[in-house]
Amino acid sequence: MEKYLGILENELKKTFKKDYSHDVHHLKRVLKLSLFIQKHEGGDKKVIAIAALLHDVHRLIQSETDKYCSPKDSISEINKFLLKISLTEEQKEKILYAIECHESYPFGKNSVKIKSIEAKILQDADRLDATGAIGVARCFMYSGRYKQPLYVPEISLKGKYDVSKMTDPSSIHHFYYKLLKLGSNMNTKTGKNLASERHRFMEHFLKEFFDEWEGKK
Repeated sequence: MEKYLGILENELKKTFKKDYSHDVHHLKRVLKLSLFIQKHEGGDKKVIAIAALLHDVHRLIQSETDKYCSPKDSISEINKFLLKISLTEEQKEKILYAIECHESYPFGKNSVKIKSIEAKILQDADRLDATGAIGVARCFMYSGRYKQPLYVPEISLKGKYDVSKMTDPSSIHHFYYKLLKLGSNMNTKTGKNLASERHRFMEHFLKEFFDEWEGKK
């Protein structure tokens, strides 16, 4: 498996260069988190690892067009990567399924029920990398790329997350529309345990942010 992961990583390094909030380092962090969760929750290790490295291929298309591209719409590109490694048809189907549904959110507009343990683990790992200190850093990096304002106090922080819009009213709104909701929507027990401390970090950061915004500090 290590051989195949190395092949994929080398290929991905050539292409993931425009959006640094979704770069090769993000893919490798999701890979590590996925494998950690797999140790406790089970599932096909090879499927989970490969899906983790390939889950954001649709972001390459978005970076080129600056328009939303769903994971499902990137399947043809993912298949090009899968040709480089040895997989059974069942493993290939599991990989594609996990990638197709990893951006589904119960609190969003595109919710679907996740069926396989491999898909649940990939989704948890990807969500974890959007929380905590890394999540805070990635949020502002992504916002800067798409020229989002830091905060717009005139707009309510209560809103429905819509992944197809690509951006929210501001960086701070993204926390309330999505990031603060991830911890309570993990699929696995291991994912929930890992998410709890990261969630508290984001809450502390936001309290500090608003205290400074309002001139209390």
